Amino acid sequence: MWFKILLGLAIMGVCLMIPGISTALICKYSNGGKEKRIARDRYQWALLERDRRMSGFCRHYEAKGLENITKDI
Repeated sequence: MWFKILLGLAIMGVCLMIPGISTALICKYSNGGKEKRIARDRYQWALLERDRRMSGFCRHYEAKGLENITKDI
C-alpha cells in the first residue's frame, strides 16, 4: 500500500534537513548570536562596512545600542 512509503519519506526528509539546519545554527552561534550576513552586491557590502565601523569592535555582528550610533554620525 502507498502509506508504507511515508515512514521512509519522513526519515529521508529529516536526514536532508539536518545539514542545512545545523549549518545555520553553527554560523549563528559562531558569529555572536547573529546569522551570517552575505554581501552579494556593492550596497550590501557598504552596509556591512558601515556596521563594522559603527560597532567600534571592527566586527559587523557586534552592535552598539541605538543611542550610541547617533553620536558617531
